[in-house]
Amino acid sequence: MHSIEAVVRVEPLANMGQVTALLISIGWTLPVVPELDDLGGLVMGTGIESSSHIYGLFQHICVAFELVLADGSLVRCTEKENSDLFYAVPWSCGTLGFLVAAEIRIIPTRKWVKLFYEPVCGLDAICKKFAEESANKENQFVEGLQYSRDEAVIMTGTMTDHAESDKTNCIGYYYKPWFFRHVEGFLKQNRVAVEYIPLRHYYHRHTRSIFWELQDIIPFGNNPLFRCVFGWMVPPKISLLKLTQGETNRRQYEQHHVVQDMLVPMKHIKTSILRFHEDLHG
Repeated sequence: MHSIEAVVRVEPLANMGQVTALLISIGWTLPVVPELDDLGGLVMGTGIESSSHIYGLFQHICVAFELVLADGSLVRCTEKENSDLFYAVPWSCGTLGFLVAAEIRIIPTRKWVKLFYEPVCGLDAICKKFAEESANKENQFVEGLQYSRDEAVIMTGTMTDHAESDKTNCIGYYYKPWFFRHVEGFLKQNRVAVEYIPLRHYYHRHTRSIFWELQDIIPFGNNPLFRCVFGWMVPPKISLLKLTQGETNRRQYEQHHVVQDMLVPMKHIKTSILRFHEDLHG
């Protein structure tokens, strides 16, 4: 008996926030979900998330693409149909044509993510712990946040339909602390903890603070008073920020601001962290 693969067809202008909101409401989800609502470039660029140790990069959950080529023709490509084009689309950065549709594999979902937080000190211990947890396929989600060369919090999660009421945390609400600051609290306390987070809140845990970028844009943005009164206004659209920034701000970003976005093999993680630390703080 052959099983039927469940897919969702996504076209331009549908962002990740909209896709997950719809799918979760009907009991499905993407196997690999980027943390930011408006994140793009995942098919023709690359996307690696906290479930990629199981499902691979974002491109690996795509089963078909539709492109408009330079001659104006519409082409559909899969592993069997126009396969050379199908395998060339990822990492092509828009050079092959306009992507006008993608068919993406989906999987059944559950209500909560049971998330474990474990502070780890020492670079060797951090790398060892992250590699071990990533190799453990019982962990549906694995993420590490590094706060210094030798301090990190390793998080592992599994989906579940049941949650302990005294350990639930709806981290996506606008008045909640930014997620990376929330996680840092476990590091400062050197405390192992577990929380139950609504699935969609977990998926978009870095949206409100744009990972940690918003602290440079709104330095007081994580202040409890600001969160409670104005938290519903963030995050601002990046396109709006670029449109309204002055020349001084633009130069400041160009000369003193670095966005780290690197994809490296697990075996080189220690070497990579040391190199990043040396280049940025040496």
